[in-house]
Amino acid sequence: MRTVTDNLEDPDDVRTRIVVTAYDLFSHRGIRDVGVDELIRASGVAKATFYRHFPSKDDVALAFLKRRDELWMMGSVVPEAKSRAENPEDQLLAIFDVYDQWFQDDDFEACSFVKVLMEMGAGHPLGLASIEYLGRIRQQVRLLADEAGLEDSGEFALSWHILMKGSIIAAAEGDRLAARRARHMASGLIADHRPKALPA
Repeated sequence: MRTVTDNLEDPDDVRTRIVVTAYDLFSHRGIRDVGVDELIRASGVAKATFYRHFPSKDDVALAFLKRRDELWMMGSVVPEAKSRAENPEDQLLAIFDVYDQWFQDDDFEACSFVKVLMEMGAGHPLGLASIEYLGRIRQQVRLLADEAGLEDSGEFALSWHILMKGSIIAAAEGDRLAARRARHMASGLIADHRPKALPA
């Protein structure tokens, strides 16, 4: 990675470079395994410059989680699923088609929000941030369920999210067909939440 002269660098570009570097390191190795000194070296910035933008490693990690949400779940999975189908039920199922493609990647690195939550714990600021981002994903599922006219959309979203997270864990264990298995179960969940026909 190239080294630049800090006083010639636009501050926004420096911050972005640090976050991009952290994204690559954190997503593959977790938070605890990456030290501030390594972040500084890999980013190619001076220590004072780094701390001017990020007072602590946790601040960088929070920026990493935000970027993950923007680029992956809100910037890729949800829009991609919506683009693959016309109606909300099929769009919900298409989430697992997107996952299936993701699970086949050689550099599949699982879900950063789940990994950070497990690594740091639910009471840590990074764990709390991960819970918030996971909740945003669940809210997107609930919105699609509402559009599909499914009953008890909140309960549906909770169950659906278990399938999403579970398939990611299974894929991390080595089951590259986990998304297809989850999709099959998801079809049954949709059927369970369709409005029941009133007796004649």
